[in-house]
Amino acid sequence: QVRLLESGGGLVQAGGSLTLSCGTSVQDFSKRTMGWFRQAPGKEREFVATIVYIGGRTYYADSVKGRFTISRNNAKNTLSLLMNSLKPEDTAVYYCAASPPYSTSGSAEHQYNIWGQGTQVTVSS
Repeated sequence: QVRLLESGGGLVQAGGSLTLSCGTSVQDFSKRTMGWFRQAPGKEREFVATIVYIGGRTYYADSVKGRFTISRNNAKNTLSLLMNSLKPEDTAVYYCAASPPYSTSGSAEHQYNIWGQGTQVTVSS
């Protein structure tokens, strides 16, 4: 059963923008810290951004800070990632992930227990 579903990936030129979305059917969405991760070909999956379940505080990897914005809509149970000023090195499969309810998760994969299938983002030179 798929409870997280990413969408919005595609091909974009360097300097362009994309918005990724993650639709969810998880219980207690508003009580879960949510995150975005990505995995480039031949590389390990890495942390991109997270948004805490209380207060909406956000944290970003240094590589995307100032360019990406994570947000959530608790009324719609959705998570978004606005990506601006895209670079070729941003090319990867992007995954959304959910933490257990009430968990103050950070950048570690093991802190998230529900994952989407990923959506491809390709940034051309």
